[in-house]
Amino acid sequence: MADDTKVDEKNSNKLLSIGIGGAVVMAVCCFTPALVALLAAVGLSSIVGAWMDFILLPALVCFVGLAIFAVALRKRVKT
Repeated sequence: MADDTKVDEKNSNKLLSIGIGGAVVMAVCCFTPALVALLAAVGLSSIVGAWMDFILLPALVCFVGLAIFAVALRKRVKT
């Protein structure tokens, strides 16, 4: 039982770090022109068009959901 708790805690920590890290990266790309500037620097700004909203916003939602799931998993492990 103690080994399962350690594995669950390790997995929840990893999920939480991936969720928060991904959410931060997606938020920077969604709410600032960081992605546009990066693509313009390498000459690919013509592909920035409307596809950004169709990819970045759902990815942001997925990463936030992953972080929420990891927090719920941590609470379940502690109880």
